[in-house]
Amino acid sequence: MFSPPHHLPDRFHLVFLCAGEWGGGNGFSPLPLVPVLGGLPPARSCLEMLLPLLPCLVLCLLLLPLAVLWRRRPSQDARLSWLVHLQHRVAWGPLCWAAAWQRKSLVRSTLHAGQSQQRALRRCLQGAQSPRCPLRGSTDIGVFRNHLPLTKASQLQEEESGVQLLPPTSNQYRGEVSLQATLLGLAALKKTCPEVLAPEGTARVTPSSPWPYPLPWPWHALGQLGPAGAKDPRALLLEALRSPGLRALEAGTAVELLDVFLGLEADGEELAEALAAGNPGASLPRRAAELREALEQGPRGLALRLWPKLQVVVTLDAGGQAEAVAALGALWCQGLAFFSPAYAASGGAVGLSLWPEQPHGLYLLPPGGPFIELLPLKEGTREEAAPTVLLAEAQKGKEYELVLTDHTSLTRCRLGDVVQVVGAYNQCPVVRFICRLGQTLSVRGEDTGEDVFSEALGRAVGQWPGARLLDHGCVESSILDSSEGSAPHYEVFVALKGLRNLSEENRDKLDHCLQEASARYKSLRFRGSVGPARVHLVGWGAFRELRAALAACPSAPFPPEMPRVLKHRYLAQYLQRRVLS
Repeated sequence: MFSPPHHLPDRFHLVFLCAGEWGGGNGFSPLPLVPVLGGLPPARSCLEMLLPLLPCLVLCLLLLPLAVLWRRRPSQDARLSWLVHLQHRVAWGPLCWAAAWQRKSLVRSTLHAGQSQQRALRRCLQGAQSPRCPLRGSTDIGVFRNHLPLTKASQLQEEESGVQLLPPTSNQYRGEVSLQATLLGLAALKKTCPEVLAPEGTARVTPSSPWPYPLPWPWHALGQLGPAGAKDPRALLLEALRSPGLRALEAGTAVELLDVFLGLEADGEELAEALAAGNPGASLPRRAAELREALEQGPRGLALRLWPKLQVVVTLDAGGQAEAVAALGALWCQGLAFFSPAYAASGGAVGLSLWPEQPHGLYLLPPGGPFIELLPLKEGTREEAAPTVLLAEAQKGKEYELVLTDHTSLTRCRLGDVVQVVGAYNQCPVVRFICRLGQTLSVRGEDTGEDVFSEALGRAVGQWPGARLLDHGCVESSILDSSEGSAPHYEVFVALKGLRNLSEENRDKLDHCLQEASARYKSLRFRGSVGPARVHLVGWGAFRELRAALAACPSAPFPPEMPRVLKHRYLAQYLQRRVLS
């Protein structure tokens, strides 16, 4: 059990807030937290509590233009002037106060998860705009379940757009969770890596941010490099390369960061020339030489050669990111910690990260809005086993599918994200994400899940000398009409580092690993009902083009969940066109 103290004092000293010296059981330290939804005080109380902070906020806003002008001076010493440090301290004051104040709300709400979820359900029903809402005023969970049956993502939307879209959730409730995740993540980094958020210690290298909720006014005061709102990936990367003293590297998602490092290797000489030409002084030409030297030594450990003081990589976790995280950790970002402030599903944050010092991928499901239920799944089949349960009823070791209720349409939607409960924080489950039910291969009813296939593919790639898996996608042969004259099979597209050609022997290893991983698949292969999986090696830009196509969909969420099983021919053709062997 992850059990924090059951009581915190009502008054907090600011120095104590910033330090966050607060311990929990079993190695999981509850860090400076943000309130769970439904535990917020009335607006008047919030205003009264914020009044003492107004002088700090006004001072920070007054200092902001001066600091921005000061930072434009070419001298590094000027950038690290007392004015920037003062602005940094003033910006951190309100954030530390807010994080510590809301930490108490989180402890209180998770100690009474059932009551917190009842309040969340009441808010959901009161805000319902659906004409079929006979439940207003009632928070009986049995009545709620009887009147609102479970639904899955609309097949009509999937057919129209080519991607699986989930019902939109309330911007209000998702915004609250996103703000919670952002403040929580900043406080966590402040505690575990104090130097990371020092002035100019952080750089973002992608247009999208890993923080679910933007905090515009203090962002530069907290030390992030780069022009506000910059959208040019090349400009962002150059700004980061100019600063060898970075402590943290940020990217929207791990797959986006992977694209950055692959592009850095491909365009290294061009970037070095741009660095050398950026300033007539001696520092940038020397930096260009350092970039060339770092690239000559290969991808392994590249990030630490470029930024020797780097400590952590910050990305937003979502479906389809695990392979990119593994590749980055094994090669370019070797030796660095990875941190995600939240887990995103259906376009919003649903899980909160409280323990950056623990293994990557553990998240707390908060008891506030949006209203979350857990659908028990049968062991081994992942079929619906029983009615949904509330967060406090989750059992350690069991697997559940997330169910989210949107207050606008009053839809109880099965997200398809499967989680396993690994512990508890007071009465709320701490989970790790296992797979997405919508990413299943089935040409003869065998239902090969995303996690089963990924594990088999990982074992097969491990037997390919020198290969490192960067990304993969699968297509059932009927989608590409490639099973004429043969049994239906899987078409598998892989992007690799360290291997430029696949022998037939290596291709066959994936089919053998699949048979070892799935008894049903092995039986169908033995009878000849399913043909061997066909493996295709694609260029690294193929998956980047596929992600761009997915992101271009007007209704696509951010971050776009990278699909592993492509259901539409036009999406599969993005990969088919870039086959190398």
